[in-house]
Amino acid sequence: MVKLTKNIWIRGIIIAIILVAGILFLQSYNQIEKPGLISTEGRSFEKAVVVEVLKDNLQEDGSRVGDQVVLLKMETGPQAGQIVEANSPNGLLFGTVCRPGIDVITISSLVGQLNVTTVYNVDRSMPIYIFIAAFLILLCLIGGKKGVKSSIALIFSFVCFIYLFFPMIMKGNSPFLAAILTSSIVIAATICLINGFTIKALSAIISTFLGLLTAGLAADIFGYFTSLSGYNVSNIEALLFVGQNTLIDVGQLLFAGVLFASLGAVMDIAMDISSAVNELHQKNPNLTFKELFKSGMNVGRDVMGTMSTTLILAFFGGSLGVWVLDYVYDLPYLQLMNSNSIGIEIMQGISGSFGVIFTVPIVAFFSAWLPNYLERKSH
Repeated sequence: MVKLTKNIWIRGIIIAIILVAGILFLQSYNQIEKPGLISTEGRSFEKAVVVEVLKDNLQEDGSRVGDQVVLLKMETGPQAGQIVEANSPNGLLFGTVCRPGIDVITISSLVGQLNVTTVYNVDRSMPIYIFIAAFLILLCLIGGKKGVKSSIALIFSFVCFIYLFFPMIMKGNSPFLAAILTSSIVIAATICLINGFTIKALSAIISTFLGLLTAGLAADIFGYFTSLSGYNVSNIEALLFVGQNTLIDVGQLLFAGVLFASLGAVMDIAMDISSAVNELHQKNPNLTFKELFKSGMNVGRDVMGTMSTTLILAFFGGSLGVWVLDYVYDLPYLQLMNSNSIGIEIMQGISGSFGVIFTVPIVAFFSAWLPNYLERKSH
């Protein structure tokens, strides 16, 4: 009992040291001076509440034409507490239909001595926070201890994306290599946090990493033979402007995105197979490598189809607007199959599925081989 308590303390101290070292490193690594691509001088985004609609833009036929003129009570910024008059544009991207009592975000611009206020959009902050909190609470309630660990792993993943991946590409590192490094850290941390550092976790970590590399390699090969790269995406003009003013290699962002998009599905199937094979080995240690490998492949075949479908449908759903436009405009087959947007969507879905498919034999091999190998080595 004393030895167990001592081991827990040692493990806790090691984890604490790693966390502190990681935080200090990220804090130092994120000292980046971003280029001022957009001038924000004299302009700020502030919170406000609609007090009154002075002039509405609602027409008799129910449509809206022109801007609304509203009174707002400012909640933040230099004018906090004051009542100001503002315009709310009639746009799909900017502005909103104002009603007394709703929370909005404003753009306050200083023009000479005059402060001009415009409604930017409805304030969505609170509903977003509530949905995120509800998701994490449900994950913890239904998942129990594993759910809490999953929540921590998810938060850790986003920390890695924002505070490691983005600074790496801002410093001129290859986005593809940065994605591999970030994914490797996320894989190891997520699997070890949820399952502990066990044989099945080690099998899943190795297999996820190799499966992810397969997805990236498939995307690279697909891009080479179809002449597709990050320069063929729809928002390339904005990305090129960023690339010209920073050290970011925008051409590799597409392939880095394939790695991140495939990460969850590949990690999921690797953990499923590794857990199943490990369970079989625990119940019957006399099973041979061939028997364990065959069992892993059987489990993988059951999961592989649904995982590949999930991945492809996720990409399809994310670009549904593009597919609808192509369908409605009834584009010719040759134009459709050779358009950049369709080619990129197919590349992302198929490459991710390649990663899932190749992960099955990889994880079946490692989860069948590692237990016997480590046991022989310990003896």
